[in-house]
Amino acid sequence: MKKTYETSESGNPFESHTAETVLKMHEMLQDMDAVIFDMDGSLVDSMWMWKAIDVEYLGRYGIRLPEDLQAQIEGMSFGETALYFKTHFPIPESPEEIMEAWNRMAWDKYMYEVPLKKGIPEFLEACRASGIRLGIATSNSRVLVENVAEVHNLRDYFSCIMTGTDVERGKPNPDIYLAVARELGVSPSRCLVFEDIVAGILAGKNAGMRVCAVEDEYSSLSRETKKELADYYIEDYTGLFHIPPGKENV
Repeated sequence: MKKTYETSESGNPFESHTAETVLKMHEMLQDMDAVIFDMDGSLVDSMWMWKAIDVEYLGRYGIRLPEDLQAQIEGMSFGETALYFKTHFPIPESPEEIMEAWNRMAWDKYMYEVPLKKGIPEFLEACRASGIRLGIATSNSRVLVENVAEVHNLRDYFSCIMTGTDVERGKPNPDIYLAVARELGVSPSRCLVFEDIVAGILAGKNAGMRVCAVEDEYSSLSRETKKELADYYIEDYTGLFHIPPGKENV
């Protein structure tokens, strides 16, 4: 049975938890040397904007957003998604021009409208304090992930940031997670992944890593599937930012 950790309505992570349950919340970090985050929907609350961008971009050419588009492109890298758009829609732009257009459309939203997931700043600080290495494995573009890192002052936390363009195959293949683990110098079995979509969860599991599914409204229809596939499930990072027993720096 998968472990699910939720906060109380008041936002106090301990109000509705016994001491035993709080201790279980630290299980996911026990024996872990690294934590690897997907970006959109897992590290930052941004999945909502990509549907809006798809609607706007396709609308430029009089194309309506297909209802199954997200299911078709889920887990693809930025480049793979651009190639999908080029081959499936009557768009005059090249895949490179499509990616440039998406970068321009997303830039301001990441700058001004996209927050970190609740509890992330404290969780990152606690991981760093306890000697846990941190990495990002995203299907997004390099320019946008670097933008997010700069806007939210994340650069000092992460030893490795990789995008889908750095590996041959996108999620659910394990390539990007295995590449980040190699860069961090950590065995896959000692990595914990945070992911918000099914393809990403499968990528982490296929890499031989422990996976925690993250709640996100955009993927709410697959919530039960996420819970079944992942080792853990959280509503947000609140309550996870206490250093787990045995990981304190001396």
